[in-house]
Amino acid sequence: MGLRFQRILLTGGAGFIGSHTAEALLRQGADLTIVDNLDEFYAPSWKRANLKDVQAAGRFAFEEVDIAEYDALRDVVARARPEAIIHLAARAGVRPSIEQPRLYERVNVAATLNLLDLAREFHVKHFVFGSSSSVYGASSRAPFREDEVELKPISPYAATKLAGEMLSYTYAHLYALPVICLRFFTVYGPRQRPDLAIHKFTALIESGKPVPVFGDGSTGRDYTFVDDIVAGVLAALAYTPPPVGAPFDIFNLGNSHPVKLNELLETLERVTGKKALREPLPLQPGDVPLTWADISKSARLLGYHPATSLEAGLHKFVAWYRAADPQRRA
Repeated sequence: MGLRFQRILLTGGAGFIGSHTAEALLRQGADLTIVDNLDEFYAPSWKRANLKDVQAAGRFAFEEVDIAEYDALRDVVARARPEAIIHLAARAGVRPSIEQPRLYERVNVAATLNLLDLAREFHVKHFVFGSSSSVYGASSRAPFREDEVELKPISPYAATKLAGEMLSYTYAHLYALPVICLRFFTVYGPRQRPDLAIHKFTALIESGKPVPVFGDGSTGRDYTFVDDIVAGVLAALAYTPPPVGAPFDIFNLGNSHPVKLNELLETLERVTGKKALREPLPLQPGDVPLTWADISKSARLLGYHPATSLEAGLHKFVAWYRAADPQRRA
């Protein structure tokens, strides 16, 4: 099935989820513009390598622009004239956001406002915003549902993502801009950022170094393979909100099978064939005890059905990790 929109602007397209999304869009024939500033949160060489992988899927325009710089971003949107915007660029990471909250506000809130306002100005027909399961925070109700009203973000990162959702609703309400917010749950797979748990644990296990275990290993995460996330993004791109009220909706994209940290490490040991040297450490500020997506709404309205088990996904990740260009690991 072809794309509902042909001209698409994708922010963060050189990153982990973004590069996989870009490939999927190009395979479906999109006229794609990728916007990414190749930020040094992790090595830009990783992102350039990601872009080389994307090039194998088709031709695209690339704009090395900081989305927080309004005038430069406006020039890009004016040239690209997108029918749809998929906004995946963000300053990521719970723990770093505690140390640099103003930076996270600039990238995740002000820059999201820039994009929404340009979508209004240039009559963009559809806007997809990559949010996060972290907006649920210390919620006591699990699994997490999109209609949960007592959201309790416990890190600046989580708060900025919730602010992005609120701005999205405001623009949908004021300007009839169709906006879909997607709450991603602990995404992993090939090209995963080196600071994220599965990538970090794999690197430490492979090199025989101690693996930090924060708390007693009972914290649970709803690990979701990147291909399943991309399928959800494409479904959101095709989705039309109901014609009642603001053209706005929120969907969880998860696996709906939370896995405890100890179980994750045991599975990685099986997949790598190596023993994890566990290093017990205290729980970290900002970490939530559990993420668990209720995906019944996404299944019903988006046709979202994650198909990759944790063990199968880890096999794919470890195979990629072992074959990855050494420059990528710099």
